[in-house]
Amino acid sequence: MELDEKKYLYLLLILPLVVLVFLFNLYWKRKKQREFGDLEMVKKLSPDSSMFKPVLKIVILILALLGLIIGLVNPKIGTKMETVKREGIDIVFAVDVSKSMLAEDIAPSRLDKSKQIVSQIINQLGSDRIGIVAYAGSAFPVLPITTDYSVAKMFLQSMNTDMVSSVGTSFNEAIKLSSTYFDDKKTSKLLIMISDGEDHNEGAEAAAEEAAKLGIKIITIGVGTEKGGTIPLKRNGVVEGFKKDSNNEVVITKLVPESLTLIAKTTKGGYVNGNNTKEVLEYVKNALNNIQKTEFEATEMADFQSQFQWFLGFAFLLLFADVFLLERKTSWVKKLDLFNENK
Repeated sequence: MELDEKKYLYLLLILPLVVLVFLFNLYWKRKKQREFGDLEMVKKLSPDSSMFKPVLKIVILILALLGLIIGLVNPKIGTKMETVKREGIDIVFAVDVSKSMLAEDIAPSRLDKSKQIVSQIINQLGSDRIGIVAYAGSAFPVLPITTDYSVAKMFLQSMNTDMVSSVGTSFNEAIKLSSTYFDDKKTSKLLIMISDGEDHNEGAEAAAEEAAKLGIKIITIGVGTEKGGTIPLKRNGVVEGFKKDSNNEVVITKLVPESLTLIAKTTKGGYVNGNNTKEVLEYVKNALNNIQKTEFEATEMADFQSQFQWFLGFAFLLLFADVFLLERKTSWVKKLDLFNENK
């Protein structure tokens, strides 16, 4: 089961508020009755007044509101798992999470810009399978190959520069790990690498050549500016200083497109500057159209249907019943005498 519109869950806070208003109103009425006279005398003057009916009405109101809120949230239920055939390619996103990606020479930062680009690319995909790798001085598997784009976006947004402990940037480690994601030899393979291009290890070209032998095409996306920028050191969102080198000089990190271009060229892929998201999306879209799609099987939840109508129907039925529910006693309530009102 999944919740389609989770943003409406905050409306559940209305329910305890309604209960508090009801209890306050009940207290106010009793207080006024005491001011008017003896409670026993008041009961005798209004014999049809019921304590049970107001409680019943508030319970009905709360259940109706609960039904309306759940209806707005729109729970969806799948009835079974089935294997379906799709046509697409396997795509792995390798995102640079080294400290230099914190530079803000491109807003809001290189890393945040990378996440935006990947998220936008995912939005324009159809039936392709995707995976995510994070890398700095070493590589880390974030998400294996999947067709669940919503889960992929969730993992993407959780990526940060602390998830890989090694310092520096190693393209060869990212390429090697990404290559292991492609488990189907027949499926077309695409690796999209996003980085500022500052590679602190050798072997990237050799790793790209091995990837090319496996039929993997690499598209590289450069984020940052060639003018460069500083690396802010923040605590609770406040800049406390800037990263310095061993000589106590402030580090200036720059975009190095040459290394990214070389990797892409080795696999007959391409390089694109990531500063303009629209241009990146257009470039990737054209590249995907030129890659042959292959058929593969995917296991997914079938008959995934909305259930909001049941909750809305239940809520409106209760509200309709509440219109005809009066607060004075009825004969069957008198017989039950749930609150010892007849004594």
